[in-house]
Amino acid sequence: MASTPLAASRPLNPWLVLGIPLVIAVALILLELTDLDMYLARLAFDPQTNEFIGRHSYFLENVLHDRAKQVVIAVGVLALIGFAGSFFLERFKPVRRELGCLVLSMALATGFVTPVKQLTQVQCPWSLTDFGGSETYSKLLEPRPPTDKPGLCWPGGHAATGFTLFALFFVFRDRRPKVARGMFVFAAVLGTVFSIGRMLQGAHFFSHNVWTAVFCWLICLGAYYAVLYRKAGAEGYAGEAQKVV
Repeated sequence: MASTPLAASRPLNPWLVLGIPLVIAVALILLELTDLDMYLARLAFDPQTNEFIGRHSYFLENVLHDRAKQVVIAVGVLALIGFAGSFFLERFKPVRRELGCLVLSMALATGFVTPVKQLTQVQCPWSLTDFGGSETYSKLLEPRPPTDKPGLCWPGGHAATGFTLFALFFVFRDRRPKVARGMFVFAAVLGTVFSIGRMLQGAHFFSHNVWTAVFCWLICLGAYYAVLYRKAGAEGYAGEAQKVV
């Protein structure tokens, strides 16, 4: 079957896709000069029980954390299966690049978390003496106090599970703009809900989750630009793509 040129991607506005995340990052750095993280954490802490109000919540831990994470993992696994299948099944070949971009985005947007946690060694709220733990609080850009148990709480892993779905926005961006906008809202809301749930449990500070959203967005943007973005005049192979997606 003869190939046909793919239309150029919709233009990327750097003031939006890079400017807004940069502004948020600067705001987060300035946030280091305030006690907003501790203030919000204290709102979720019950001094009478000496625990965070969601620390033992079945819904927050078993449903919103464990089961919800498994659902997002399933999305990634299905994308991987579809990508692998695109090398053997004609039905999936027209969307191979989209599936590959989705797999790459989700792998990077979740895979970066653990190495960065180990590098930064930021303590979780529930580990701090302020909230019944034994560790000393330090802000992100401050030196870490001596400890036998380095923290593993920055950036937020569960927040990344939600915000990694920014990848769906970019996957649909050129083919289905309205669907893409819906996917953006879905990912933003899901990541926010996951973030709030973990904050109520004492697992993360507010800034941890916002940083995670910025990182996930930039990772998904980079994967889109590398794999799917087509400048005017670029050629690719459309095939029957519009019938598949």
